[in-house]
Amino acid sequence: MTKKIENLLFLAWAASFTATVGSLYFSEIRDFVPCDMCWYQRIFMYPIVIVLGAAIIKKDAKAALYSALLSGIGGSISLYHYGIQKLDFLSESAPACGVVSCTGQYINWLGFITIPFLALTAFIIIFISSIVILKQSKGAPSK
Repeated sequence: MTKKIENLLFLAWAASFTATVGSLYFSEIRDFVPCDMCWYQRIFMYPIVIVLGAAIIKKDAKAALYSALLSGIGGSISLYHYGIQKLDFLSESAPACGVVSCTGQYINWLGFITIPFLALTAFIIIFISSIVILKQSKGAPSK
């Protein structure tokens, strides 16, 4: 495995680890109750930490396939969740999603950075890194 692939695996893992710790900080320390869509995003983010952590230890670039899949689905959920928070035409037709509204915004830094936006950013970093890893590892000689 090349150094570039190792670095990209670490970047993707670091993004997933930061997102996981961040989501736990918001819910456990700041006492922000996650809405249902936040839980779905967590369902796709948390396993990435384990999958990529194991991939780094084993030097297994093939794990990028799993992180690409998980981050692609999770990112789609984050994008929709961010849309119902920020776009009136989506928020008006958003279904009720549980005890906590999915349109609510615990944070709104700089007028656009919300929790789903942070998750989306992490999912994008993981997805792009995973795709590059998959492309790079196809051309790399196997050992």
